[in-house]
Amino acid sequence: MMHKLLLSLAVLLLGFGLQAQQSKPSISFEEEIYDFGEVKEDGGTVTHTFTFSNEGGQPLIVHNVRASCGCTSPDWTRQPIQPGKKGFIKVTFDPRNRPGNFNKSAIVSTNGTEPTKVLRITGKVLPKEKTLEDIYPREMGPIRLKTSHLSLTRIAPEEVKTEELEFINSSDSEVAIDFEGVPSHLNVSVDPEVVAPGKKGVITAVYDAGVKSDWGFVVDQIYLKINGESNRRNRLSVSATIEEDFSAWTDEQIANAPVLDVDNRVFDFGELKQGEKVSHNFVITNSGKSNLVLRKVRASCGCTAIQPDKMVIAPGESTNVVAEFNSRGMSGRQNKSVTIYSNDPKKSTMLLRLTGTVVK
Repeated sequence: MMHKLLLSLAVLLLGFGLQAQQSKPSISFEEEIYDFGEVKEDGGTVTHTFTFSNEGGQPLIVHNVRASCGCTSPDWTRQPIQPGKKGFIKVTFDPRNRPGNFNKSAIVSTNGTEPTKVLRITGKVLPKEKTLEDIYPREMGPIRLKTSHLSLTRIAPEEVKTEELEFINSSDSEVAIDFEGVPSHLNVSVDPEVVAPGKKGVITAVYDAGVKSDWGFVVDQIYLKINGESNRRNRLSVSATIEEDFSAWTDEQIANAPVLDVDNRVFDFGELKQGEKVSHNFVITNSGKSNLVLRKVRASCGCTAIQPDKMVIAPGESTNVVAEFNSRGMSGRQNKSVTIYSNDPKKSTMLLRLTGTVVK
């Protein structure tokens, strides 16, 4: 008798549980993944509407829809969806600048039995046909260039390196190009000297680091003289990072090399009133086995580095690099730097920092 009573009670409780479960809102989508197939990059946005039903026994509320990058959900059913009724989630994808396959998601948050549902859209963006402006984005009068910056990247102190830059004559007349403000360590030429309408040309820069006689990242500005006319807006930047190449050194050479050590790479000056100056003395020590040569000491904008009293430091000896920061005209958090270039094969470029806050 007791056994039958307990069994009946268990069935009754289970029934109540199922009824309570069914009474909760429940979202059910007709589809959770949609494939757009192939879409054109320049064809504009594409949209798909996901339809869902509330299969529960209470009103369903869509709290939020969060989309991944490149995908937006500008619209969904904002009102509570009654049991048995339908709602929608509209998902839009922008193919601009996104060629290739895509797989984007939209996370739907509700008050349903499954509080989070993930919808996906997939497809492939067909890249747009590149225009002349896409291929040669930099305009200088009648010509267009792929870039206005010639980068020689890394170059050894005595190395001679060549870099080329392609351009096109986008006008309907011949173009002759010459150059102004070319420094002695650069040799710049153009081929052909006269470029016919619609034809391409090449600017060649030959960089002689030995003549430049500098260290670290350096930039020069040269100017194009087009058809005999000067225009300071027709500027071409030529950059290089002049560093020694220690890659071929033997283990023995490394073991006997100089070692640059500094007492503290970061100095925090705390708070400084606008207009005040602060200085800090960085102590540079040679912990290696041969002479340490400081090639160059350079400070960032707003910071002055006083040249050390000696640029060649014997093993075990030290020198001072004094950095001064002038807060005039500045406010807020400040991060300034002093860069030291040396013949330490492991730390040929060392960055020292001054940080703090300028208050008015």
